[in-house]
Amino acid sequence: MFEGFMILFVEDDPSVRSSVAETLELSGFEVRPCASAEEALPHLSAGFAGILITDVRLPKMDGFGLLRHVIGVDPSIPVIVVTGHGDVSMAVQAMQEGAYDFIEKPFAMERLVDVARRALEKRTLTVEVDRLRRELEDKRGVDAVLLGNSPAMQTLRRQVLNLADTSADVLIIGETGTGKELVARCLHEYGRRRDANFVALNCGGLPDTLFESEIFGHEAGAFTNAGKRRIGKLEHANRGTLMLDEIESMPVALQVKLLRVLQERKLERLGSNEEIAVDFRIVAATKADLRELSEQQKFRSDLYYRLNVAVLELPPLRERREDIPMLFEHFVLQAAVRYGRDAPTVDGHYVRSLMADDWPGNVRELRNVADRYVLGLAGQNSRAASGQPLTLSQQLDIVEKALIEQALRQYQGRPMPVCEALGIAKKTLYDKLHRHGIAIDQYRTLSDAEA
Repeated sequence: MFEGFMILFVEDDPSVRSSVAETLELSGFEVRPCASAEEALPHLSAGFAGILITDVRLPKMDGFGLLRHVIGVDPSIPVIVVTGHGDVSMAVQAMQEGAYDFIEKPFAMERLVDVARRALEKRTLTVEVDRLRRELEDKRGVDAVLLGNSPAMQTLRRQVLNLADTSADVLIIGETGTGKELVARCLHEYGRRRDANFVALNCGGLPDTLFESEIFGHEAGAFTNAGKRRIGKLEHANRGTLMLDEIESMPVALQVKLLRVLQERKLERLGSNEEIAVDFRIVAATKADLRELSEQQKFRSDLYYRLNVAVLELPPLRERREDIPMLFEHFVLQAAVRYGRDAPTVDGHYVRSLMADDWPGNVRELRNVADRYVLGLAGQNSRAASGQPLTLSQQLDIVEKALIEQALRQYQGRPMPVCEALGIAKKTLYDKLHRHGIAIDQYRTLSDAEA
């Protein structure tokens, strides 16, 4: 649990030092025993991956001097002070000076192990949060916008940078809340069109009667209430990028006109016969299967094939759970600035409970949870309201399910390659699929399903 973290234990009595260190090691901790404060000093630097347990009465520099040194170097390092029996004033002084806790001699080993475990839990969390914040601060360019170290996000960033400086129209496919507009903006900002307009239009948010005017613009008098000329979205995006979100909801009649503009790069405003040359990039976004809609004649197949050249598929959050800690920390920091609050320390148990969820609202939903966390309303998030730590079994189940789903995606739901990759028998695979509620059919390709 605390791999890579240690307990620095300072005690000048050899027999006590030896017996306590052995007990802590038998409890699963890595321990470095020291006979003096001076011996411990070289190990106590900022970011030290561990905690300090020190006796107060030491030769030369005493425990209080060592405590003050640690506070000066890194006040987030937990220091547990061991005091003599009856030294109540000394214990109070230790807490006032910043000690994590104190233990009176003689002490029960169970008490020391319990305090050490809680202190190490706090320390591992602090070190992890600091690492995430440094990583966020060090990110530049597209890495700072499309966050995540999962293989899916690394691939997505490479694809975005590969396409950004081209003139190719792009189709972005992803569930609600996966960040389709964010990806579209990256394609614009990191390409040659960055100095022109980025124009976003939600195709599902306009009534049909206004859609054509909004897209193509109109001349004065083109229809009732058209008192003056209006430049449409396509023309406004000239030399820039036009994002058409929820393109599956675009009226079929307008799809024909859009297709003509895409092919000829010319448009006519409503009420005009003049053709206007335009140069823009189309980034279309959808959560639907456009191919299936085109087969159902609900979306024009010729427009689908015109858009289906460069395709970016955004992974849902449940398929990249390892990115949740970084994303949540990022959203917490953003929310703290937005609401004028101090950024709270992110509790490790809370984050692990977030990683256990399927997140139907994806990244957008996670951002809302981070806002509530900063506002002190974390209890309103039903997934993590209990604040109870996940058991080892529950955490292993999360990892196991994620690995199985990853293998199913990699091998398109074919059982034998999945079994070989995971090193398990076919019956074991199906038992685990049933236990985790995984439907293997959803990972199979059309041809495999037909077969």
